[in-house]
Amino acid sequence: MYTSLLNVKQAISVEQKLIDYLRMYIDHELERLEDIKRFYAKVSNLHTEHYKGPASAMANPLVAFTLIKRLHSEWLNVVNSNEALENSQALRSSYKAVEGDLPKLEDLQGAAKGLMRLQDVYALQVASLVKGRFQRVTNGKPTDVYLPAVSVPLSGDDCFLVGKVAYEQEDYYHSVQWLEESVRLFRGTGGEWSPENEGTLEDALDHLAFSHFKTGNVSYALSLSQELLHHDPLNGRVLQNVEKYEKLLVSSPPISIIVDGLRRPTSNNLRTRDTYERLCQTQGSKPMQFENPKLFCDYFTNGNPQLLLLPVRREVLSLQPYVVLYHNFITDTEAEDIKRTSQPGLKRSVVAAGEKQATAEYRISKSAWLKDSAHSTVGKLEHKISMLTGLNVKHPYGEYLQVVNYGIGGHYEPHFDHATSPSSPVFQLKTGNRVATFMIYLSSVEAGGSTAFIYANFSVPVMEKAAIFWWNLHRNGQGDADTLHAGCPVLIGDKWVANKWIHEHGQEFQHRCSLNPEE
Repeated sequence: MYTSLLNVKQAISVEQKLIDYLRMYIDHELERLEDIKRFYAKVSNLHTEHYKGPASAMANPLVAFTLIKRLHSEWLNVVNSNEALENSQALRSSYKAVEGDLPKLEDLQGAAKGLMRLQDVYALQVASLVKGRFQRVTNGKPTDVYLPAVSVPLSGDDCFLVGKVAYEQEDYYHSVQWLEESVRLFRGTGGEWSPENEGTLEDALDHLAFSHFKTGNVSYALSLSQELLHHDPLNGRVLQNVEKYEKLLVSSPPISIIVDGLRRPTSNNLRTRDTYERLCQTQGSKPMQFENPKLFCDYFTNGNPQLLLLPVRREVLSLQPYVVLYHNFITDTEAEDIKRTSQPGLKRSVVAAGEKQATAEYRISKSAWLKDSAHSTVGKLEHKISMLTGLNVKHPYGEYLQVVNYGIGGHYEPHFDHATSPSSPVFQLKTGNRVATFMIYLSSVEAGGSTAFIYANFSVPVMEKAAIFWWNLHRNGQGDADTLHAGCPVLIGDKWVANKWIHEHGQEFQHRCSLNPEE
C-alpha cells in the first residue's frame, strides 16, 4: 500500500467504515450504560426515600418481596450481563470484515522509512516534522521548505514507531532523533497511556537509552536508564544496563568509545548521494545551467506536416546529455484516461536483478504496462511520440507504455534506463538496448519529485502535462554515462508519470549511426 499514493488514498474509505462501526459500538454502549444508570437510580431512590427506617419499610410485604427479588436476580442479571461482551464482539467482527484491506506491518515500516528518506534528502528537521512543518536549517535559522495546505502534528506514539523502525534496522542515527521527540512528547502528557497507543514513555526511554549507548553517548544512556527505573524499578534488564554503563564510565583507562556525533547510515550510492540530494533540494531550479546561450525554446514540428498547424512548445534543457522538455504534451482528459486505465494493473515496481527483476528499497512506486489496445488514448500518445522523435515506437521496437504512481516519499535513486549488463531483462524483447526515454508527467506535485541528472548536474521539476525526452545511448550504441538520473522523493503531492522506452532495433533509418565510431 505504501508504495502507491493511490492505494493510500483508498485506505481513507476503509477507515470511514471503521468510524461507522465504532459509532455503532458507542451507541450500543451508551444504551447499555443508560440501562445501568436507570437501575442505579431506581435502587438509590428506594434507599433514599423508603428505607430510612428499615423496620417500617420491611413491614410492607410488597417492599420486602421486591428487595429479596432484586438481591436474588436483578443484581445478578446486571453484574453478569453479556451485553458489553456482545457489543465488543460485534465491533471486532466488523473490524475482521475489513482487515484484509488494512495496511500491513510492511506498510507501516515503509511509511516510516519514507519519512526518514524525506528527512535526509531534503535536510528536514525532525522537530519541525513533528509539528507538521517541513523546515530545514539555513544560516542557523529554520526556514520553511514548503507550507502544506493540510498538515497534522505527530504524537509521541507516532514518533516512537518511526524511531522503532530505525532502531530495529540498527540505524541509530535516525532512531535517536525520532525517539528524542517521542520521549519529549510522552513527558509532556505526564506519561499517560492512551488505548490507541502501541508505545509508552517507558518503551521510548528504553529504546532511546540503548540507541545513545550504541552511538557512544554512555552518560546520556545511563541518565535515561535511571529515569526509566523511576517508572519501572524492578526491571532487571535495565538494572543490568545501568550497572554496565556505570562500569564503562568509571573504567580506567576508559574503554574505547567513539563519540563523534550521529552519522548517517552508509548507502550504496554514497558516491553520488551529495549531488543527488543537492539537486533534489533545489527542486529543479538551476539558473546557471540555463544561462548557456546554446539552449533555447521554440515551436517544434520535427518536419512533420501533422504538427504544422499545432507545433509543440519545445525547451532544450541540456545538450550533453541531450534532454528536451515538451510543454503541454498531454491534455487533462488524456492524463486521466491513462491513470484510470492503469489502476487495476498497478503492482510494486521492480528493478533489474541479474537476469530477473525484483522489488528494491531504492525504488518506491507501483507501475502498470498498457498496450495500445488498452485505451484509444495510448495509441494517440504513441503516435504523437513518434511524430516528435521521428522514431518507431511500436512494440517490440518500443516497450509498452509504463504508468507509474509513487508512494509515501516515493523515489527512484540514481540509475540508468539503458541496460548496463548483457544479462539485463531489457534485452528480452530482442530489439537491442533502450536507445531513448520519453517520460510524460501525468500530474503535478506540490513539492519534490524532480528528475535529477546527476553527472549533468541539473534537475527538472515535475511539470504537469509536459514530457521529457533524452537519448540513453550514443550513436555508436554505447551507453551515455551522463544520463545517470533519479526520481527525487515526492515531498508533497501525488506523482504520476508514463514512460515510453524506445529500443535500438527499428530505428535504422530514423536514428542512423555516425561515420565516427567514437560518437
